[in-house]
Formats: sequence, structure tokens, C-alpha cells
Amino acid sequence: MSGGHLEDLLRDLAPQVLGLLVRRHGQFDAAEDAVQEALLAAAVQWPQQGVPDNPRAWLLTVATRRLTDEWRSERARRNREAALAAREPAYATVAPAVDEQPPAGDDTLALLFLCCHPALARSAQVALTLRAVGGLTTAQIARAYLVPEATMSQRIRRAKQRIEAAGARFTMPAPGDRDERLRAVLQVLYLIFNEGYTASSGPDLHRADLTTEAIRLARLVHRLLPGDGEVTGLLALMLLTDAHRAARTGPAGELVPLAEQDRDRWDHAAIGEGTALVTEALTWSPPGPYQLQAAIAAVHAEAPSAGRTDWRQILALYRLLARTAPSPMVTLNQAVAVAMVDGPRAGLALLAPLDDDDRTAGHHRLAAVRAHLLELAGEPGRARAAYLAAARGTTSLPEQRYLELRAARLTGTDRSRQLREPR
Repeated sequence: MSGGHLEDLLRDLAPQVLGLLVRRHGQFDAAEDAVQEALLAAAVQWPQQGVPDNPRAWLLTVATRRLTDEWRSERARRNREAALAAREPAYATVAPAVDEQPPAGDDTLALLFLCCHPALARSAQVALTLRAVGGLTTAQIARAYLVPEATMSQRIRRAKQRIEAAGARFTMPAPGDRDERLRAVLQVLYLIFNEGYTASSGPDLHRADLTTEAIRLARLVHRLLPGDGEVTGLLALMLLTDAHRAARTGPAGELVPLAEQDRDRWDHAAIGEGTALVTEALTWSPPGPYQLQAAIAAVHAEAPSAGRTDWRQILALYRLLARTAPSPMVTLNQAVAVAMVDGPRAGLALLAPLDDDDRTAGHHRLAAVRAHLLELAGEPGRARAAYLAAARGTTSLPEQRYLELRAARLTGTDRSRQLREPR
């Protein structure tokens, strides 16, 4: 088995084994550590010895033994021989039956809900989901988010301790809480995808490991909840967005904006799958935020060229999205659509209130959109200043270089305009 296929297998099995272990013994923190050790052992042994006939049972056996060893060691350190003897039968069966089939689907969904517990900050939910459900090591997660491994290890450890302190149980949420918890799960997957698609900092525009993992987890949730329109919409949105990835960078890794991308390099299979998913979902599900964003992405994907984009349809979808789930970022994107339909001045007017919103005031994306619309409006001087402000505000090096290049291109335009104007 190739390294890539082995990694995929281990990531598929990780939440199944962890779910069964937590279901049997509780103690999410200790169980998750034991599963990580079992995954590491498999990654070392299987390439040399071959994948066992029942890899899930193998992982469960190893993880259970590691968990039992940890309990025994802890009891020994606390000098509780009598308590150990009394409790030993509860952990006597360390090897599961070879043909045991744990309820993978239910356990994985319950595990996702547990990792997205409301007691956790969003950053902790993301880290814990990537480790417990995604099967990534702490080192991999730390590299993806450009933080030291020790920092990420502490973040994950505190998240698990907070879950246990909150008295969280490994069960599906009550019906009244399920929708809210599902929204948290979808937002966590959306954040993972966005960080991979446009890295918030560092030298690379993409982190394909994160987008790939987000899509894999979204497929998993969609397989478990095929009748949820927003789950379907999120998967469609990820597929349609990630389809642009190969065309978003040039030979030197520079950012290529949507209007200038070579559309032959788009992943048309992903576009077809994403479009089919959102089109079908909108026939039976009330349109939610992820479905509407996916529908907008589908309109962009279906345009044979940037100049033939159906901006009126996109604007109508953004107006519906603004009513369904208003946010500054929705307004920011809507302003571009307004500019393409009603002119850049109309788009700039829509941006004005965002200067007084704490969530967007000073944000580099607001400055970048304003710069683009000012450029369209024929104001190169103000556009250049806005591009430079946006460049100063981002920690993504490809974005920074792109914005500085846009500003540099306008320098000559602004000077020639000044020479033409009467004194």
C-alpha cells in the first residue's frame, strides 16, 4: 500500500476507533492519546509488515492496550494496588473480536459534536477536530497553523480538559441542541477549509493538506446526514471553490485573481459535482448560507469567461444571502457584485458603513475591495493608497506581493493623469 493510501486509511479509521474507545471507557483525553499512539505504531509497522486483515480491530487492540497500560501506570504511581485489583475486570478485555463492527457513522458524528462543544473557543474546536476526527498529529496541525508544536499541544490538551470539566458526554446532542451544534461543526470545517484555501499568514497562498482534509470531513458529514441541505451546501461550496486552486497561482507562486485565471486549469469534475449537489439541494431544502454561497460559486464556475459572468444573478443571490445571514463579509462581497451591475460608485457606497464596524474597520480585505472599486471608478491615486493599506494589513506574503504590485501598476497611471489635468 502506498504512503498516500495508508494515510487515507488511518484517517478514516481514527474517529471510528476513538469513538468506540470513548464509548467503552469514557475519558476522552486518555482515549485520544491512546489512539494517536496506535496510529503512530501503524504508520511505522504496516509499511514493513503489511496492513492487517482487520486494520480497525488492530488499531483498537493497540489503543486499548496503551490505555490500559496508562491506567495501570497511574495506579502504580499512586500506590493503589488494592483499587487496581478491584477494578481490573472492567479493563480485562483488551483485544476486540476480529469481526467486531463498531457503529462508525454514529460514533464519528458524535465525536465531531464533542470536538465542537460550546465550552471551547473556535480555535480549540478546529485543533481538536483535526486531531481527533481528522487523525492529524499535533506536529502536522502546528505546521498548518504556523505555531510551535508545544503551543498546539497545549491548546489541544486544554481543549480536552475543558470538555471533561464541562461534563460533556459521548452522546448525540438532544434534539433541541442538535441544530446549533451542527452549525458549529460546519463552521469549524468551513474555517479549516478557508485557512487552507487562502492561508492567513506565511509564504504560501494554499495549504492543500487543510483543504483536502476539510473536504474529506465534509464528505463524511454529508454521508452521515445526506438530508441536511446546509451540509450538502457546504460540501458543494468547498468543491466549487477548491476547483480553482491550480489556476490561482502563477509560475512563481504569485496570486492570480479570478478574472485573470486560466479556466482550462480549473477542476471541472469538482465543478460538476459541486454544481449538481447544490442544484439538487435547493430543490428540496430552504436556502441556507452555505447553499447560497455554493450557488454563487456555481454561477462563477459556469461562466465561460470573466466577461460573461452573470453578475445580475450573483447580485440577486448576495441580496438573498444578506437577508438570510447578514455579515460584514457578505456586504463586502455584495459590494463587488453591485459594482459590476450598477457601477463602482454604487459598490463604494455599500462599503462606507463597514468603516464603522469593528469587525471590518482596518481589515485588509475591506481596503483591498475598496482599492479595486476605486480603480474601476478611475481614481488611481486613491486606489493605490488603498492597495498599499491592504498590503500592510495582511500577513500572507502572496497577498501582500499582489497588492503591492497592483499599487505599483497604478503609480504611472496616476502620474500621467496628473500631467493631463489643467493646473
